[in-house]
Amino acid sequence: MTRFIAWLDMLSGWKKRGALVLLGGLAVLALPPFHALPVLILSFSCLLRLLQGSANRWSAFAVGWWFGFGFFLFGLYWISNALLLDPLRFGWLIPFSLFGLSGVLAIFTGLATFLAWFVARRRLASALALAASWVLLEWIRGLVFTGFPWNLIASVWVGVLPVAQSLAWIGPFGLGFLTVLAASALSLVWTETPNARIKALAPLGLLALLALGGAWRLQGAEAGMVEGVRLRLVQPNISQALKWKSDLRFQHLLRLIEMSRSETGVPPTHVIWAETAVPYLLDHDVQARLAVAKAAPTGGLVITGAVRSSLPDAQPYQVWNSLEAVDDAGRIRGYFDKFHLVPFGEYVPLKALLPLPKITQGGTDFSPGPGPRTIQLPGLPPVGPLICYEVIFPQAVTDSKNRPEWLLNLTNDGWYGMSTGPYQHFASARMRAIEEGLPLVRVANSGISGIIDPWGRVTASLGLSESGIVDADLPKALTARTIYTVLGEGPFVIIWLMLLTFLKFMVSHKMFSRFCCSGSG
Repeated sequence: MTRFIAWLDMLSGWKKRGALVLLGGLAVLALPPFHALPVLILSFSCLLRLLQGSANRWSAFAVGWWFGFGFFLFGLYWISNALLLDPLRFGWLIPFSLFGLSGVLAIFTGLATFLAWFVARRRLASALALAASWVLLEWIRGLVFTGFPWNLIASVWVGVLPVAQSLAWIGPFGLGFLTVLAASALSLVWTETPNARIKALAPLGLLALLALGGAWRLQGAEAGMVEGVRLRLVQPNISQALKWKSDLRFQHLLRLIEMSRSETGVPPTHVIWAETAVPYLLDHDVQARLAVAKAAPTGGLVITGAVRSSLPDAQPYQVWNSLEAVDDAGRIRGYFDKFHLVPFGEYVPLKALLPLPKITQGGTDFSPGPGPRTIQLPGLPPVGPLICYEVIFPQAVTDSKNRPEWLLNLTNDGWYGMSTGPYQHFASARMRAIEEGLPLVRVANSGISGIIDPWGRVTASLGLSESGIVDADLPKALTARTIYTVLGEGPFVIIWLMLLTFLKFMVSHKMFSRFCCSGSG
């Protein structure tokens, strides 16, 4: 490791930039579905050493930008798959989605290393500064320009549930801070004195303590089930290229109805379909509602994604990406409109300046609904609906004034094919379940569908690109709110800012070596 870092230090120009891109791409292997956690040690240790060797703050920004460019390029390549469904119209946008989006998102990692270099450049202080700056900019990335907190570094722990339990206590940014700190501080193990090496291993000890606490939490985790509720998740795996063809729409609907009426033993009380599963305007099409009603259990509901619209002569005419619940008589018993829309997918921002069509079906931009919301549906506990990527936003999935007892995420990952995207999306859903202490039901057109208990355990699932149904009970929510939902992110943001200020003060007064790095030379 020492020789490798020394070799990196000698690189310059495009060789150094290429190495940073590859290091950022290597870190992606720690994300779902791979969870190759040891790669973080190499990636972040090298990032820290190259950051420490930066000549000025702008070269420090460049170190983070090139690392982030690789991280987002390899982590989000699958977004371009959506453009290949209609390559004649949207294929020319692929370079922008691959390189342009990665370049924009890399600004956040560049700002993180810019800030870290400004605060501290030596020893453990620099690792602390990098970790605090990284998660601070992750948090900001989830807010600005409507937010895009995809692939938060804490998601690497979804495959290690004892550690992932800490999401209920310190949230994704607290866990992310410890992750970056542990991975980057290990670079000091190969380069410093024995005393400093022990201090560099301290963050690993904190993660080990979290793992022990999480294991204890899981040991007492008994997921009771909601009485009188039996859910049927329907995953038809309809090709996105065929989904909206006018001559196939009714055939797709019949397939959903047939799958929903399958005899499998214990009958379901509620049937759930994916995002935009019904290719008709249910609120205006009585015949379509009556067809959907045939899939509803007696006295139960079909909960489905569908496009909802205002009256045709309304001014302005509006459409919503919605969830609608239809009973066995064809009546709509509740609905929810997606409130966090995907830029360019569901609406075009700055449309007067960017005369581009949106990628999803139809020429009218979707309108956002109010949210988050809790809705009450017959025969079910109060539910917090989430459509598609609304589930990726920490602390923004429930109505704080009217908390639900479970979360329901309808999505259509058919846009992205057999890629890492749906696995990353499903991991985000598991994180929200742990953070909120609520069960989460996820239904996708092409996978991954499943039921997740409040500890992030998958109790039933259908894999990616599978066609089928799964019947399962609905787990109960935790009896008390998690620490993270009570505290939120505010205290952690204040702690990171105070830490960065403290580090800057100590380093400026040449006190940090005595405070934290004595004996390290």
